[in-house]
Amino acid sequence: MKHVFLLVALVLVVAACNLTNKFKSGSSNSNSSSTSSSGNPSKVGDEPVEKAAPTAAQTAALANGQEAKWDQQGITWTLPPNWKKEEVRNETLSYGGSGAFLSVNISTMGPDFPSDISIKAMHEAAKTQQKIGKYDEVKWLELDGLRGLEFRESKQETPGDIRRLEWQAYRTYAGQNQLITMILSTDDGAFAKHQDELYGIMYSTKVVH
Repeated sequence: MKHVFLLVALVLVVAACNLTNKFKSGSSNSNSSSTSSSGNPSKVGDEPVEKAAPTAAQTAALANGQEAKWDQQGITWTLPPNWKKEEVRNETLSYGGSGAFLSVNISTMGPDFPSDISIKAMHEAAKTQQKIGKYDEVKWLELDGLRGLEFRESKQETPGDIRRLEWQAYRTYAGQNQLITMILSTDDGAFAKHQDELYGIMYSTKVVH
């Protein structure tokens, strides 16, 4: 699972860089995080920005939950009580329980990396992927005041294939320009069973920025 996640994270970072180059021409270079709530906090262009609003079922899925605190990165989550820590390092974190997983990666960008342009390009790419069926949900989502991009993979080919719910956002932390990639996943056949807890975990995110 760890190797799969690291491969996905690497592909996403490369894609972000490539898409940024595409959108950079003709656009002003911006070092400010697109995930901040400056300007109009409710929209990015014509797209609405949702705020974390867990349903009763998503809240119930985390009843009697435990706090998972990532001290190195100033991020915390509420997890179901049966989830266990798998690995916590400076730039990667993973927890899991009952066949579902939380995996998070921090990618450090250069100080001049245009985060605003990059995540907007990532959003456009995800919307294109949604049109051809790769994703069945793509939206701007603000977690704890940090604006990011959330997308969910469509139903997979076989029940044993991994299906992912993902959120990405840029932030400035400890003097670094960082891309946060959070992936919540389980087998496609078990996705409906775990869906409330996966969304509940995502919406519980508290992040310093």
